Amino acid sequence: MPDYELPVGTCREMCPAAERARREKECRLHRFEVVPGLRGDRPRADPQRAVKEYSRPAAGKAQPLPSQLRPPSVLLATVRYLASEVAERADASRTEVATFVADRLRAVRLDLALQRAGDSEAAVVLEAALAVLLAVVARLGPDAARGPADPVLLQAQVQEGFGSLRRCYAQGTGPHPRQSAFQGLFLLYNLGSVEALHEVLQLPAALRSCPALRTALSVDAAFREGNTARLFRLLRTLPFLQSCAVQCHVGHARRRALARLARALSTPKGQTLPLGFMVHLLALDGPEEARDLCQAHGLPLDGQERVVFLRGRYTEKGLPPAGTCEVLVGSKLGGRTLEEVVMAEEEEEGGDRSKSRA
Repeated sequence: MPDYELPVGTCREMCPAAERARREKECRLHRFEVVPGLRGDRPRADPQRAVKEYSRPAAGKAQPLPSQLRPPSVLLATVRYLASEVAERADASRTEVATFVADRLRAVRLDLALQRAGDSEAAVVLEAALAVLLAVVARLGPDAARGPADPVLLQAQVQEGFGSLRRCYAQGTGPHPRQSAFQGLFLLYNLGSVEALHEVLQLPAALRSCPALRTALSVDAAFREGNTARLFRLLRTLPFLQSCAVQCHVGHARRRALARLARALSTPKGQTLPLGFMVHLLALDGPEEARDLCQAHGLPLDGQERVVFLRGRYTEKGLPPAGTCEVLVGSKLGGRTLEEVVMAEEEEEGGDRSKSRA
């Protein structure tokens, strides 16, 4: 916009007072945003809990006033609040949390785009926002499709977050201490994508040589080659955020591995394989999940400890089971809070941090 100079945000609250008043009047406050314990027909907005909601910019709409935009420091504080106080709520479903957090993070990105901000401070906000979004989406788990959350919309918002952050990296000179980690997250989230791999390979050699990006490239190579043992061995070692990014591909990788086993082992009389081997190979959360995976693909069981590969029995219906991914994702917080992970200067690269802290 050559004829319009971007303003600098001056709103010091997570939600501008005018928006709080309007949404309170229109009864459009989320239950996460109201004063707790009040009784009455109309909930009241709590300035310490209300967070600016996303509003799509419309053609011909007046540019927002500086008082309606939160500066980077307030945006970062908002992201930290969402990570510590909303994402960790025990009184709400993960679907409700993810839907609320995704909308408010989208508003964070929009506020940042509508004002002047330095590349380095903008990158810090975008990195934190993307990390929180990856975590809450990963926590949805296998029941997301049955809830009100739209997985396609959430996926689009994650990609939008990556786009905003990578444009910020490209336009500025830095320094961006976490760039290699987040470029690696981009590749892991888009595992198997030729376009994503091409974009990563265009990065400077010094950046590609960083441990986080080398690990992501190794995971992508194992995924493409169908090297199941190497793939899941690498997935076990990924830190928490990287594991969140790659989780959406785990079900498909397990299905591909099971299909290869079925082609190799199936006979007319049937060959058996210990479920314990499946648990280890595919980094499953236990024998019960192994049994569910096999039965979901038409493979019969021999008692409770072995699966039978009978010729013609393997089938694929619908999406592969997502699984709970406690081994591959949940366990890797290692006693830390989500806020601690999000605000970390740098995740330990190439190793399982939960083990290193033990």
